[in-house]
Amino acid sequence: MSKPVKQNEPIVTHMFTADPSAHVFNDKIYIYPSHDLDHDGEDNDNGDQYRMEDYHVFSMDDIDAPVIDHGEALHIRDVKWASKQMWAPDAAYRNGKYYLIFPARDHDGIFRIGVAIGDKPEGPFIPEDNYIEGSYSIDPALFTDDDNKAYMYIGGLWGGQLEKWQTGQFDPNTPDPDPEGPSLGPIVAEMSDDLKSFKEKPRMISIVDENGEPIKAKDTERRFFEAPWVHKYNGKYYLSYSTGDTHYLAYAISDNPYGPFEYKGHILEPVIGWTTHQSIVQFKDKWYLFYHDASLSEGVNHKRCVKFRELKYNPDGTIIKMHPYDND
Repeated sequence: MSKPVKQNEPIVTHMFTADPSAHVFNDKIYIYPSHDLDHDGEDNDNGDQYRMEDYHVFSMDDIDAPVIDHGEALHIRDVKWASKQMWAPDAAYRNGKYYLIFPARDHDGIFRIGVAIGDKPEGPFIPEDNYIEGSYSIDPALFTDDDNKAYMYIGGLWGGQLEKWQTGQFDPNTPDPDPEGPSLGPIVAEMSDDLKSFKEKPRMISIVDENGEPIKAKDTERRFFEAPWVHKYNGKYYLSYSTGDTHYLAYAISDNPYGPFEYKGHILEPVIGWTTHQSIVQFKDKWYLFYHDASLSEGVNHKRCVKFRELKYNPDGTIIKMHPYDND
């Protein structure tokens, strides 16, 4: 691709892309999205319409530079433990290597988190033979703190199976949480130095209101649904996430990477299409929100496109809410 990109417009148009994880490596922006396949199957809450089976890595020399497609970086055929649905990935640099972290269903149909390693940020990536022991659900996001400790945040409801693990084991018949009870939160665990295993038992994050009370499961405009992402700004930890069926990007703030995180508001109003999934990255002296919608396909939920826009903060550290189709 040779055409410079613009904010609020699809940055990749020759294929359908979604769930962008953006990072700065070697003074460039690298984007690790999922790759939607073009098909005419039906949608359902199990996510069967999202049939992704490979990853492409994209890069930009600057925020308005052309987007480069570096080609296929990993395909499910090369992942021994995976059967289908390589959904939203993330990436990290550590110990001289680049890591692609990704979810997929194992051969029993249970979502797990895998690791693939490469010598360059664009790959190719060589997958480990097995998924991370003790991993489950979807939407892995890696955060490296100032002390070089690395944490993985994971989780997604419904198709992401998070609610099926409430007993500590996968049970497909587990009922949804009590609407009047606390909502399920994302899962966090510190990672081993080589990012191939959990250093501790994963734990659930609590998202609370201004009074310290957990957000209830029925509070669908504020509760966590999927797409956890953590970044740090002025010494505070920001957890952003999707509210799922109400289609907002929301965020909460904490003094600790484990939380609890206090809910602060919405980052982005609903987009065209059912899903919304984000990453937040600093490039040079500005912050940017990368996200997707289904505008390229005129609303087909599994034919999405990656976009970005500048993200701004108020003096008190809260994020200025945006509408996806305003240019401000």
